[in-house]
Amino acid sequence: MSEEVFQIEHLRERDVLDAGYDKPALLAVIGCPVSHSASPAMHQPALDACGIDGRYIKLEVPVGRVMEAFQHLSDLGFVGANVTVPHKFAALDACHHVDDAARQIGAVNTIRFIDGEIHGWNTDGPGFARAIQEEFSVKLEGMRVMIVGAGGGAGQAIATQCARDGAERVILVNRTVDKIESLAQVLKRRFPLTKFHCIALDDPQLGGVARQCQLLVNTSSLGLRPDDASPIDASCFASHHWVYDTIYKPPMTQFLRDGFKQKATIANGFSMLLHQGVLAFDIWYPGRAPLEIMRAGLRSVS
Repeated sequence: MSEEVFQIEHLRERDVLDAGYDKPALLAVIGCPVSHSASPAMHQPALDACGIDGRYIKLEVPVGRVMEAFQHLSDLGFVGANVTVPHKFAALDACHHVDDAARQIGAVNTIRFIDGEIHGWNTDGPGFARAIQEEFSVKLEGMRVMIVGAGGGAGQAIATQCARDGAERVILVNRTVDKIESLAQVLKRRFPLTKFHCIALDDPQLGGVARQCQLLVNTSSLGLRPDDASPIDASCFASHHWVYDTIYKPPMTQFLRDGFKQKATIANGFSMLLHQGVLAFDIWYPGRAPLEIMRAGLRSVS
């Protein structure tokens, strides 16, 4: 499996893109940067296991050139693409057709090219729901959920999914409350049966609110570095909690350590990464996603 990172200029013609390879590139992950992406580790083995003669590549796309990249990929006969930061919002605008979940989330992370048109989905939210089911054997329906770092794209996707799945209450937590208050207003209008509340990270009532929840989720970037502190104080955690960190590398963040110390049940973002990828593959090749092969591929690089 090649770790080469391709540039948008490589999309001019097939002879350039596929030079030196036995299989044509059919799928891509686009981002900026994209070299760190683990997506090829699960999607290339899936292609191989399904007997599909194709490659999954990393494609670096500068900000402002997403539509151009999609057009080139479509012209070259690509089946589809994954979209990672910072392009998920631009990808939504570039699509001819967008599914309901992606439109409600306001971002696209999976593309399929059909008859010259760009179709968009968002598998982050549904992937999270599957991850919670796998890790904790529970569903989001009726759940009281706290989402830490809810002002970012992942937080928005997960908050929307919680509401779509019938969560009872969603607590949005962020350093600045203005950003999440506008999100809460939008979600309240779309999902009137779910209660939404906003609270700042430094609010002295945060601990008490957290302990009233069942599921605590970190969607902030705090934890990506081994020496990062948890985004919330250790007093927020209790033994009845399910604690999920969307970060998967490193596999044990301070957020998870604090939950573990309080005897909470913990899990990292590996399962969300896996399941959003499985859902994406199923969009490109319906009914053919080999879950366990994709899981093993991810394990090999995690």
